[in-house]
Amino acid sequence: MKLTTLILLFTVSIFGNPKENKNDNTPINPEMERFSNQLLEVKAMIAKNGSYNNKIAFFVDMRIKSGKNRFFVYDLENDTILEEGLVANGFGSETNVRGELKFSNEPNSKCTSLGRYAVGKSYKGMFGKSYKLYGLDETNSNAVKRAIVLHSYSAVPNEEQDYYISTSHGCPMVSETFFKKIEKIIDGSKSNIILNIYY
Repeated sequence: MKLTTLILLFTVSIFGNPKENKNDNTPINPEMERFSNQLLEVKAMIAKNGSYNNKIAFFVDMRIKSGKNRFFVYDLENDTILEEGLVANGFGSETNVRGELKFSNEPNSKCTSLGRYAVGKSYKGMFGKSYKLYGLDETNSNAVKRAIVLHSYSAVPNEEQDYYISTSHGCPMVSETFFKKIEKIIDGSKSNIILNIYY
């Protein structure tokens, strides 16, 4: 029942109503379908490993264009979105087709790496307070080597817009305002929060 509630709430609040009419053959919204699949995988992963936060998880859908909210703070217990915001992708992920991205785990690629990360401790870096990210999949296993971290940047806007936002060196980079919101959540967590970046 919870998953059904999730699908309805998530679809209507973030992606609009997936059905224009009551015809059951109407296709499911692709963003919602991607999210629900990723959610099930993250929940299964957390259930197998008690060391991760089982109340909150972060999801980033890189198929949504960067000018729109695509970073979601999700309440795993109540199946609801708590916060949403903009997040930059790596400039190495840009292709010749606007809106289509490529991904890499290779050092110096400046690309976003897909996969699940454990959000680690904070430190003070060139962008101020940042959080270390530890790649948990083959697709992001070089996160520490590549210095891929979660941080804010003043050039990232806080509100949605119709054009694309600035890019990073591969880090999930958010606005200063949104960073303050997730900072409270991360610092208040006694266990590592999972950040899942997918496409």
